[in-house]
Amino acid sequence: MTLDQFQELRQWFLRHRGDHPMEGHVWTTLLTLWMVGWVGAPTAWLLQWDLAALGAVLLVFAPGRYVAWRDRLHRRGRLRCDWITLLR
Repeated sequence: MTLDQFQELRQWFLRHRGDHPMEGHVWTTLLTLWMVGWVGAPTAWLLQWDLAALGAVLLVFAPGRYVAWRDRLHRRGRLRCDWITLLR
């Protein structure tokens, strides 16, 4: 995902805060984990905590993987995702 797509999603969640509160909370949690990954990976690497560094690096990819998962479910008709069209 690009930063422009991140911004579009943020704006969508702010506009639809009352209609989709759970989705907004999930997205906020994912962005928090993303930041933990970016801050935690170098820190864990410097402290030589290899397993923690690996976990932090994986967290960097959490928002993109979540969007891909939601897109796949939306395309299969298992879950309706109103914001997925912003990313296409």
